[in-house]
Amino acid sequence: MGDRKAWLVFGAAAFLVSVPVFAQAPLVRQLPMLSLVMTLGWVWLGLTLLKHRATQVWGDLLLGFSWSWLAGSIYWGWLRWEPLIHLPVEAIGLPFALWSLWRGWGRVGNLFYLGSLFGTALTDVYFYVTNLIPHWRQVMRVDPALATPIFQSAIAQVQTPWGISWAIVLVSTLLIVGLWSLAKGQLQWWAFSGAVLSTILVDTLFWVAASMA
Repeated sequence: MGDRKAWLVFGAAAFLVSVPVFAQAPLVRQLPMLSLVMTLGWVWLGLTLLKHRATQVWGDLLLGFSWSWLAGSIYWGWLRWEPLIHLPVEAIGLPFALWSLWRGWGRVGNLFYLGSLFGTALTDVYFYVTNLIPHWRQVMRVDPALATPIFQSAIAQVQTPWGISWAIVLVSTLLIVGLWSLAKGQLQWWAFSGAVLSTILVDTLFWVAASMA
């Protein structure tokens, strides 16, 4: 039963990193304020589930997810043109998460959030070291219908030996950290691992989408 619950937490964490990204992306472009207000809904649902022992872990997880949703709403809604502030905005909940973990509260949700943030940080580092930041800025400023040449240029840069080498470093780091977390055998670390390992899936899907543009 314990193993089953751990896998459910892992799967839920992976789901909350990968699927909402693609749901939030179009929403936040068209209705950023709605996306922002929806954060309150996630918090309310998380707190409601947290009150009942049977659903406590899911409430905890949703509260951690609400930080990611809040950060995504703020950045992609109003600040997406400047990649340099992406990570600071994504880290908006970091002080609270660290303080909560220090107090021993909300371990599942806060470690999920930290795992998601870790994956985001590594992806951003990849953009910096492969000089994809200019492409990021251009894509955010042009009409989506005119973005194909920018995507093609970015993909060409990723497919260079330098880009491939750093992609291997990125994936290897995510795998090592994700598998190390699984080995710890605690629910909160399975949530962390699900968030970290699903970053590979999200990055791969974005790469495929850009390749097909």
